[in-house]
Amino acid sequence: MGAGKLRIGGACGFWGETDMALPQFLAEGDVDVVIFDYLAEITLSIMARARAKDPAAGFATDFPAVLAPHLTAIAEQGMRIVSNAGGLNPGACAEALRGLIAEAGLDLSVAVVTGDDLTGRATEFAEMREMFSGDPFPPVESVASINAYLGAFPIAAALAEGADIVITGRTVDSALALGPAIHAFGWARTDWDALAGGSLAGHILECGPQATGGNFTDWAEIAPTLVDIGYPIAELVPDGSFQLSKPAGTGGLVSRETVAEQMLYEVGDPASYVLPDVVCDLSDVTIAEEAPGVVRVAGARGRPGPSTYKVSATYADGWRISMPWFLAGADAEAKARLFAEVALQRARAKLRARNLAGYGEVWVETFGDPAGQIALILAARHAEPQALTLLLKEATGFALAAPPGLASYGGLRPRPSPVVRLFSFLLPKDAVPVDGKPVASAAPVPEQARPTIDAPKAAEIADPVSVPLHRIAVARSGDKGDIANIGVVPRDPASAPCLWAALTEEAVAAHFADRIDGPVARHFLPGTGAINLVLHGALGGGGMASLRLDPQGKTYAQILLAMPVTVPRALLEEQ
Repeated sequence: MGAGKLRIGGACGFWGETDMALPQFLAEGDVDVVIFDYLAEITLSIMARARAKDPAAGFATDFPAVLAPHLTAIAEQGMRIVSNAGGLNPGACAEALRGLIAEAGLDLSVAVVTGDDLTGRATEFAEMREMFSGDPFPPVESVASINAYLGAFPIAAALAEGADIVITGRTVDSALALGPAIHAFGWARTDWDALAGGSLAGHILECGPQATGGNFTDWAEIAPTLVDIGYPIAELVPDGSFQLSKPAGTGGLVSRETVAEQMLYEVGDPASYVLPDVVCDLSDVTIAEEAPGVVRVAGARGRPGPSTYKVSATYADGWRISMPWFLAGADAEAKARLFAEVALQRARAKLRARNLAGYGEVWVETFGDPAGQIALILAARHAEPQALTLLLKEATGFALAAPPGLASYGGLRPRPSPVVRLFSFLLPKDAVPVDGKPVASAAPVPEQARPTIDAPKAAEIADPVSVPLHRIAVARSGDKGDIANIGVVPRDPASAPCLWAALTEEAVAAHFADRIDGPVARHFLPGTGAINLVLHGALGGGGMASLRLDPQGKTYAQILLAMPVTVPRALLEEQ
């Protein structure tokens, strides 16, 4: 670590990420810490099933394999590694890694943070209500996992005790970077602004190349370089501000827009982004390009963190099936809809004849050219897998009697798969011992209200012209359960009033009328002129509970960017 600064690299954003980041950071030679983020609620449910079959499983097996070829270089450079790869079995993950370290003849210390896994305490939570829907706690026998989202201070403590590699279970993703920053700079639990800045750095790093050109609106501008996209490096200083860059000679792009897209990714209300250690206010964050490929991020503010942990349980709730079909030719969409309806009518008739319940939910989705070629998704949910196998049989059996132009993938026969739902609630921190000890916390501080943010004032638009939103903004979307989050960033901050006037809750709800069944909320960020849109009831339950082709809202920003907006002609001429 250089004097007064800490360089952290973000190497992984999900279980399945490519292994190209760590060699980039080692080639740089001055990266102090590398973080690997593997977990999501879906991932935890998969790990729970794996652990049920094998007590030694339940962690991200990719992690030791990714580190193994580079352990000697990690030791030589004094690089520290922090990861939530432990999943539901951090001890087993640590043992696997320790075995590889011993084989390499190295002396690297591996520490484990425990306490997040509450699965064994399921009966204690039977009276809990879901924090968003108010639903009762699911049957205990259906629960696959229960995990509290821990914070960063246990990671900092492990580093202070000399750990070279820290493995956790479920922590908030940003804590993987905040923990090393707390250790490096000695931040106290009441250094709210610094903690907010470190959390923002972690949030931007946690999805790897999404901050360096991945999923970027203007992808075509950097398409030739994506084959060797660089992974992000945040250089933090003691006040919590940081520079973001990527390794020299790598592809992708670090710019105001790529970083702003990631800042807004899945944050909900950006003035009250609640984390275990701090409530972050990102409203006045500034993102400025200081040099080619170097962006400075500053202005995050913090308020006292909550007295509770968010806890998320995953549980089984029946079965689902999703079938892809294709229809071509004139009236392709009408043919696709008819095919789905007949298959459903036949299957429902047989369910009634057998005195079985109907399908709990059905989803029919088409996309493509309605007059040329259409892809059809026919999906359904039921308590019994046999009912879904019946629907597949009826759809397949209708093929020869169907409208012309029907096709499917050769040899592809989907199978029913478990529906996994998410149940979230709050639990007092003192009810979740971390590493076997009560959680230390800051002295009680009166709760601070969310700041009031002034929206842009409406201005008269001279010489108005209608253009697609993408002409004046970039955007990215993601999910939080059944909630879709769309962050919209103006290409020119001067267009912020036009964006605010165009992207009303009513206009956005109308644009997504066929996809959402809840309200739309919006939040303004004066520091960047951005708008964060939060669409409730937008993902059919979200995650593995959803029947939709896009259960995580990844396409929603692109759909919104096609929406027409009215701007002054002069604004377009200035771009």
